[in-house]
Amino acid sequence: MQFADRLNNVETSAIRELFKLLGKPGIISFAGGFPDSAMFDVEGIQAAVNAALTEEPGAALQYGATEGYNPLREQLAAFMAGKGARDVAPEQMIVTTGSQQALDLIGKTLINPGDKVIVEGPTFLATIQCFRLYGAEVISAPIDAQGVQTDRLEQLIAEHRPKLVYLIPTFGNPSGATLSLERRKQVLEMAVRHQTVVVEDDPYGDLYFGEAPPPSLLALSASVPGSRELLVHCGSLSKVLSPGLRVGWMIGQADLLARATMCKQFSDAHTSTLAQATAAQYLKAGRMPATLAKVRSVYAERAQAMGDALRQELGDGIAFLQPQGGLFIWARLTGAGGKPADGQLFAQRAIDKGVAFVPGAPFFCQQPDPATLRLSFATADVARIREGVARLGQAL
Repeated sequence: MQFADRLNNVETSAIRELFKLLGKPGIISFAGGFPDSAMFDVEGIQAAVNAALTEEPGAALQYGATEGYNPLREQLAAFMAGKGARDVAPEQMIVTTGSQQALDLIGKTLINPGDKVIVEGPTFLATIQCFRLYGAEVISAPIDAQGVQTDRLEQLIAEHRPKLVYLIPTFGNPSGATLSLERRKQVLEMAVRHQTVVVEDDPYGDLYFGEAPPPSLLALSASVPGSRELLVHCGSLSKVLSPGLRVGWMIGQADLLARATMCKQFSDAHTSTLAQATAAQYLKAGRMPATLAKVRSVYAERAQAMGDALRQELGDGIAFLQPQGGLFIWARLTGAGGKPADGQLFAQRAIDKGVAFVPGAPFFCQQPDPATLRLSFATADVARIREGVARLGQAL
């Protein structure tokens, strides 16, 4: 077969490929970016399904509007208002099949072959793949503990005049970094100054362990005149409720949403109406605050356990910042004492010891740092975390 040339720009996900190695009995995986299925509010979701099929069975089981099931859009607008984005109307969003579909729709509607797109280095692997699929030249902006370095980002915007800038400001994947309040305002100001579209991807913002993170770019945009028109916000229920529902959303300007809706019609007609009706009933029932409180508590304990174990078992052979939210620890091998400083080599040795993680290099679109790695603490309990990190100590 003669395949499309666009496929020459992308490769199979390194993370998905790694999963092929995880069939070994007894292996402990820190590789996935999944929430823990034990955290799912099965009782609440079951009640929401029953309510959806009782109150509006026809709507829940029938074809629906491509823009989304309106009761869900109303609930999501209220959900966003509770997080500080108080002026988002239901008609200012479309429901997507997970926030990853929102990224694909952004690629379809905004990116031409040869366009430049700036992302964080490192960033979500699927975003790099998605934007490259549509022919973008993807450029990396460096980050530190406070998120993207805004002075360097502005230099790159001025130099490359990108079609858009893509950021995960809160508990980034894979970095775990959170953009400071000051830098968030700077990002919005430079978007206006350079008339550059900024895409805010926020699947992890509700997963904080102590103090809440700064408001989203969407919430802050009301205080920076002209920035809302240049901002696209992507959200998801996957990490806080259930990824199996595949419910995400995109908030943006009417002309963008109209074109994204048209492209979504070609793709899947609409996100599952049953899933949307279920999510709407769940949010309406008011169970989300208790669910989030439970999830935050469990993940905070696991994050602390993993950080403590890494410091104990790997010592000065690894460097990382203790996460304050999200699902990941982003670490760098130091090579101290002649220990390995190559994430790929370390991953292979770790598999031999019965533990898996993701090497960090694939998360960079340019100049990958081979010493980096991503560890997820979400799906293993504290005992397995300690055992898994002990195995990492043996592999190092």
